[in-house]
Amino acid sequence: MAERGEPKSGSRLEKILRAGHFAFTGELGPPRGANAEAVKKKAAHLKGNVDSVNITDNQTAVVRMASWAACIFLLQEGLEPNFQMVCRDRNRLAMQSDILGAYAHGIRNILCLSGDHPKFGDQPNAKGVFDIDSMQLINLVKFMRDEKKFPSGTELDEPPRMFIGAASNPFAEPYEWRVQRLAKKIQAGADFVQTQCIYNMDRFREFMKKAVDMGLHEKCYILAGVTPMKSVGMAQYMAKSVPGMDVPESVINRLRGAGKGKASEEGIKFAIEQIQEFKEMEGVAGVHLMAIEWEHMVPEIAERAGVLPRPELS
Repeated sequence: MAERGEPKSGSRLEKILRAGHFAFTGELGPPRGANAEAVKKKAAHLKGNVDSVNITDNQTAVVRMASWAACIFLLQEGLEPNFQMVCRDRNRLAMQSDILGAYAHGIRNILCLSGDHPKFGDQPNAKGVFDIDSMQLINLVKFMRDEKKFPSGTELDEPPRMFIGAASNPFAEPYEWRVQRLAKKIQAGADFVQTQCIYNMDRFREFMKKAVDMGLHEKCYILAGVTPMKSVGMAQYMAKSVPGMDVPESVINRLRGAGKGKASEEGIKFAIEQIQEFKEMEGVAGVHLMAIEWEHMVPEIAERAGVLPRPELS
């Protein structure tokens, strides 16, 4: 595996990480329609509080405004987007085309994902493409960027100099192979990794120890995923119905013990405690806060977790 080497892009997120700052990224789900103001309203809560913003790509296989389109609105609002691209909906031709188009509009970060299967969405008869998988997509972006060519061998007039991201789930089975899968994504070309949202802190500590022992944190920036729990019901649903999610009973009991109407505040407290621990955890370069449909809480969480103000870059 290659070391981090020279800067890959003009990404603010890359500059933050390279400077040794603890990164703090956010997430925004595009609307289920063509309402540009809905994107801008959510973006207003994130501006000045995060280093970049993930724009999800038809998350849970439900149709929403295109990720690249919402990314452009973020640029117009003065935020740096992180363009998510899933393999479910495009073949490799469409992927290459969208990557070039996104870069031409000023998008400098991309997160490469496989995508939820259509059967989990509201149009379960839709055909999943899956021409290539997330590992191959990572390598595709890296090849176009570094070799300045299409996979066909044809030269690019302007390569997409993007900061390449990948996702990692420390909790999916078989658990013992999760760190090895992370290593493969780094080998494929991932510059940074954002993890699945974390609730089982003991298991994540084990995961990070293995990653550090393998030196993966020196080859790639690892951002720990945090999603504040809004209710006991949300915690129970995620524990029982979301594949690859590990929500310990102790977390559910903590929310339940907070009392009627206070579970959301307890969920925020737990998220803040996590962020503060991640700031001190070896190998963790930042936090990815996924507060989907709760974007208005990001400023408060960021303030209470001690990650503000965000660093100024010259």
